[in-house]
Formats: sequence, structure tokens, C-alpha cells
Amino acid sequence: MIESDRELSAMVQELWDNDVNRLKPGKDYRISLQGKAGDSLAMNDDNNDGAGYPLFTFVDENIFKKETFLAFISLLDNYESDTGEPEIVTPEEVAENHKFLDLIIQTPTMKIAHKYLVEKNLSPADNTKFKEQLNRIWFELYARRGSSRPDSSGFEHVFVGETRGRRTVIGFHNWIQLYLQEKLGHIDYKGYSVNANSPQPDENKHILALQFSWKNGIKPKGSIFIGVSPEFEFALYTLCFLSSPNERVKVQFSYYDVEIVCHHYNQKHIGTTYPVLLKYQNPPKRN
Repeated sequence: MIESDRELSAMVQELWDNDVNRLKPGKDYRISLQGKAGDSLAMNDDNNDGAGYPLFTFVDENIFKKETFLAFISLLDNYESDTGEPEIVTPEEVAENHKFLDLIIQTPTMKIAHKYLVEKNLSPADNTKFKEQLNRIWFELYARRGSSRPDSSGFEHVFVGETRGRRTVIGFHNWIQLYLQEKLGHIDYKGYSVNANSPQPDENKHILALQFSWKNGIKPKGSIFIGVSPEFEFALYTLCFLSSPNERVKVQFSYYDVEIVCHHYNQKHIGTTYPVLLKYQNPPKRN
């Protein structure tokens, strides 16, 4: 592992250790992996569906009453999912964005990320200016490929999900949105995704590659953290976006070897970002 990745790994481990709002698998939520998704991308191809039941079998929704979760969930209905459709941002939505940012910069994970970014001269020390930086990275609108008008943002793409041509799902790398959309009947979980090099998924681990359909479109392969807090993902992805010029950075933390994919858009915004599980590390031996 190159030196910068070691440093980043240490930071991600610190974020992980301080994610006080993370859910515990098997206690706060349960998932049912079922079968492996097929390779066909046809929406109604039964041969492709490795799962007859939803992914989530239980989530303790009391967790959604926590401030950052509540503020995060309020943002999920603020977007027009189809790319090419310009976004109209209302004053209420702007206020919701600011409330979310105000809350997460007070969390342990974002404070750790902010301190590190200030030390590296990558972020302003002043909280108000840091919030402006986060707002630009995540919430400023830009025109996604094939569109001439501002129709996307980092937040919409990564956390909410978008559709292209109404047939393909792009982005959509967040478990809370996945759970809520599945509960509404808008998601059809098709099974987990593995290839020759990827580890077998584990219902008690926090990273999963999967296939699903949403809004008449298909997500052939997506990869998400499950059970982590919104502030953890926000801190992690912001850290990778600002501190690494590479669009793929390998980090090790907890039981995971992970590649964080983070595509920049015009060097100002997040185009997309998500985790790719490379392998599970053996749990540390206890003396």
C-alpha cells in the first residue's frame, strides 16, 4: 500500500471508530442475501432474478429519528430522477440542505475529517466556509453527460439515484434510500453481485454489491455501505474527493480492504463515489 493510502486508511479507521450512529447487523437491521443476480439486464427476465424476497427483512426505524438521519431523509424527495430533466431547487430545499450540513459538521466523524483536511490545507478552518465547500461539492447543480442544463448533483447521484433514458439506474449508492424505496415497493432486489475476484457477501458485514431495479430501470451492479450513518459516508467520500487526486483509492479499516471510487466532475463536484469490497480481513486475534 502506498504511503498516502496508509495515511488515508488510518483516517478512515478513525471515522469508522467514531461512527456512533452506525447500526449493528443482526440487531438494528437484518438483510436476506438470497441468490446471486444473473448477468442478463432485461427488466422482466425471471432467470436474472436471484432473489424472490426483499433485501431488508428488518430495520429498527427508531434510528431514523436521530437528527442526521431525519435531515438526510428529508433530502431524498428533492430531486427529479431522470437525467436531462432540469432540477428546480426551491427555497425550502435549500434550507433542508443547509440544515443537513449544519447537523453533520457537528458529528464526530465530520469533525475528524474537517480537522484532517484543514491540516492538509484542503479545507478552510472556519465552519461556515467549510460548509460552503461541502455545499459546492455535493449540492451545486451541474449538467450530467448528454444534458445541456443543470440536472444533477453529487448528492442526488450518489445518495438518491438517477435514471438515464428511464431504463438505466445510475448512482444510487445509499442503503437508507434503498431500504425506504424497497419498503414503498419501488425496488426489486435481484440478488448479490460477485465475480471471480470478489469475496462472497456476508449478511453481517457492512458492504454489499448488488443488482436491483428501480423506477422501470435496472441497476446492473451497484455497491453500497449498509447500516452506516449518513455522516460517515459524507465524511469518507469528502475526504477521498479532496485528499486524493486518484479516482480510485485503496483503504483498509475494520475487517475490510476497500477501493473507494470517486470520480470528480470539473474538479469542483463529485460525479460519483462508492465503495468496492476487495476482501474481508481476518478478525484480529484476541489474547
